[in-house]
Amino acid sequence: MELVGASIFLLVVCAALLMLGTVQKRMKQGIGKLPPGPTGLPFLGNLLQLNSKDICRSLNKLSEKYGSMFTIHLGSETVVVLCGYEVVKEALNEQGEDFAARGSLPMLERVTRGHGIISSNGERWKQLRRFSLMTLRNFGMGKRSIEERIQEEAQFLVEELRNTEELPFDPTFVFSRSVSNVICSVIFGNRFDYGDKNFLFLLNLINDTFRLFSTVWVQLYNFFPNVMEKLPGPHKRVVKDVEELMAFAAERVKMHQETLDPDSPRDFIDCFLMKMEQEQKNTQSVFSTEALVVTTFDLFSAGTETVSTTLRYGLLILLKHPKIEAKVHEEIDHVIGRNRCPSIEDRNEMPYTDAVIHEIQRFIDLVPLGIPHAVTRDIQFRQYVIPKGTTIYPLLSSVLYDAKQYQNPESFDPNHFLDANGRFKRNDAFMPFSSGRRICLGEGLARMEIFLFLTTILQNFDLKSVVDPKEIDLSSEMSGITKVPHHYKLCLLPR
Repeated sequence: MELVGASIFLLVVCAALLMLGTVQKRMKQGIGKLPPGPTGLPFLGNLLQLNSKDICRSLNKLSEKYGSMFTIHLGSETVVVLCGYEVVKEALNEQGEDFAARGSLPMLERVTRGHGIISSNGERWKQLRRFSLMTLRNFGMGKRSIEERIQEEAQFLVEELRNTEELPFDPTFVFSRSVSNVICSVIFGNRFDYGDKNFLFLLNLINDTFRLFSTVWVQLYNFFPNVMEKLPGPHKRVVKDVEELMAFAAERVKMHQETLDPDSPRDFIDCFLMKMEQEQKNTQSVFSTEALVVTTFDLFSAGTETVSTTLRYGLLILLKHPKIEAKVHEEIDHVIGRNRCPSIEDRNEMPYTDAVIHEIQRFIDLVPLGIPHAVTRDIQFRQYVIPKGTTIYPLLSSVLYDAKQYQNPESFDPNHFLDANGRFKRNDAFMPFSSGRRICLGEGLARMEIFLFLTTILQNFDLKSVVDPKEIDLSSEMSGITKVPHHYKLCLLPR
């Protein structure tokens, strides 16, 4: 009994110290100057007021009471939430420099150690992003353009899809292999055979990592990293998965170092190694082997999973809406025909298909919370003062589903991107890649891939659902950092 009493006493003392620390931290942050928000509990903050399975929906609900800008506490972390197109645009575009830092995301920091493009900050981030953008663009305009790489891979994909012989199949890894091969050809200088066991193992690691990032376990790690680091659970698998992916990237870097020809760079890794050589005497250089490994991991993983998930979700939506699929088929037949590969130039003559693709990206809301930002200095924003370093959640979901910008945001409707004459209509609230200084590095590549892969598939196949289209569930399997569709099967009928 004495032991039990002592244990309870220690727990009470620890809880009191944690509460005191939380209160002191909030006082230091000048909490009274921040936007209003729900009252939270010490240590837990507002976690009990959020649905762990769909935090984004919970935050949107809170915005109905507190407005387009409010403050919440996730554990001891103070977060300012931005809801709706107007306030997100004002922050990320009109005051982009002030909101350009990467916000707190402990699991991401844990696996990248602050290196790479996604999680780095300051001068390191600026230089790595500038270099990566320039290098990717150079490869896009080189002897063999990125468009040609996608077109070639799309033909490999078509042959693989023909091998399904009209039988039901799960498209998850079929799409992952094709999409990943595009970024692999740019980063590593070569594509992988679809049957390569090591390649399939890596893709499984990426898929597993993205799913785990949206689980409650990883969310809890992001809220209580010091506690969760000591506890067992699926969040530990994220670290293990990423370590294996990093080891693969490191091995590729080593192979490139041994065969590098500065007069003939083959890919992104070669270009980075040459940059490291140029800055060898610069003691402040951000171009290091570790930076290269993590940047390679960033491009390889993000460049694989986001586009393949969009394609997988897109086909599921078209299975649900066969009339929309039929209209896309009609436009493909009219503009491209059956005898040549689709090209990016075709997009200008295919307003309906372009509208469908935009609506797919809007509707699936792939990264609903956006990746957290942080303010780079103490700033005045609207009528509030936000202290330097405060984490910002610009809810991309609230932009893509903003009822002021889209007539029927809850419905899948290509007319959101078509004018009265059937011409494609742009909408500034289309932000699936975020916006401002931290907009997705691979936006241009992703847009090309989605258009070319989707039109190539529909040029060659009719989609057939294995269930009644009315029974198809378009909800996401989970909603944390990313959304993914429920696993499904479909049949492809050659046209």
